[in-house]
Formats: sequence, structure tokens, C-alpha cells
Amino acid sequence: MRKKIVAGNWKMNKTYQDALALVSEIDNMVKDEVTGDNVEVIVTPPFPFLQSVGKLIQGNDRLHLAAQDVSAHESGAYTGEVSAAMLQSVGVEYVLVGHSERRQYHHEDADLLLKKMKAALGQGIKPIFCCGEPLEVRESEKHFEYVGQQLRETVGHLSNEEFDQIVIAYEPIWAIGTGRTASSQQAQEMHAYIREELSRLFDAEAAYNKTILYGGSANPANARELFSQPDVDGGLIGGASLKSRDFTDIIKSF
Repeated sequence: MRKKIVAGNWKMNKTYQDALALVSEIDNMVKDEVTGDNVEVIVTPPFPFLQSVGKLIQGNDRLHLAAQDVSAHESGAYTGEVSAAMLQSVGVEYVLVGHSERRQYHHEDADLLLKKMKAALGQGIKPIFCCGEPLEVRESEKHFEYVGQQLRETVGHLSNEEFDQIVIAYEPIWAIGTGRTASSQQAQEMHAYIREELSRLFDAEAAYNKTILYGGSANPANARELFSQPDVDGGLIGGASLKSRDFTDIIKSF
């Protein structure tokens, strides 16, 4: 059975005090309300809060720590960068790579994203690799070709062993903050295509076992329908992850 994951991406939000309060609430709610061990929960705070958040969740086996980015470099004169070794040393288990906002605002290309994944994997950190198409690509009906190329240029260059360690997240960029909504059927259609493309890059068994998250605007109202789709294995949650009640209700949607 594929691993089910709900990951909360806090982006550039919360002060230190707010972050500790939020993760404490999530920790308590997950302990009290989430039964079984069928879903893994990941919190992704900003860099300054990683160590403190990590310490708070140490006693909860369901909660895992992720970073929002990682440097492609091991060390050196790279002001403002954070290396995979640094992240590993404070207990980070996962890291986002290729998020649409990093691609858009920091012009991260396939070569850099591959190097970031390799750097993370070299320290035993699992990349959550994000892919997805903008509005103009969706409207031109080239979304499958676009996402397939994103995968071939990056994930396709990993070894079988490296591929086993990553998670995929599909971001329908055209449906985030645009007033448009991706239906559960549209999410399923793209997730199925991604799995098919992965089977071509690796093999059918590896593709079948790969966790693929939905990175659109998931919330407590639509999460259950999204997660019921056969190829949707959870969510990469943005705004709703900043509210402990909403985030916990999404976790309980499986």
C-alpha cells in the first residue's frame, strides 16, 4: 500500500511564538483525534523555526519535519543558502524541491532542481518534488506534455534507489489563487498521467508504489473527495495548514 501523506507548507508565515503555538496545537490534535497509522503528517516551517518545531514534535511518531528549500551546494561562500547537512543536523526528514513559487520568483531550472534533490538525498533527506502547469499551459491543453517534461528533466535522472526515496507533489498552478478550481476528476487525471510517466522512466511497480500528493487549494471541504481518487495519495497543503483545526480535519479526511 502506498504511503499516505499530508504535508503543511507554512511558506513565509508566522512569527517564532506563533509557529510554536501552531505546531503545539497540531501535535495535540493529531494525538487526540487521528487514529491508526495510515497517514504521515509533515510540517514545513520557515528555516529559523526548524529546530524548535522539530523538538516539539519529537514525541509524536506521526509528525515529521520538512524544510521549504535546500541549497545545491555542500558548503562554502554562499550567503543566505542552507545546506542539506545543516538541515539534517537539526532533524529535517523531508525538503520541498521545485515548488512553483521557487521556480517563478527565483527562476530555478531543471538542472538546479536535480542538484538540490541529489544534495538532499546525499544527506538522507527525502525530497518532495513539485511539478505542475500554469494557466496558459492548461488553456492551451499542453499540460500533460509540460508536466511530463518537468519529470523527465529532473526525476528521470535519478537512480532507482534515489527515486525510491522521493515524494511527488502535483501543483495545478492555474488553480491556485486565480479563482479557478481544479476538480477532483482533473486532479485524478493528472496524477494518473504522472504515475504513467513514472512507469516509463522507471518501472510499473516503482510508479505504482510512488506517493503522489495534490498541491492545489485543498481544504476541509474538498479534501475527502480529493483523497478518495485512486491516484491521489494525500496533499501538500498551503493556507489551510496555518490553521490547526483545518489542517487536522484534512488529515482526518482519509
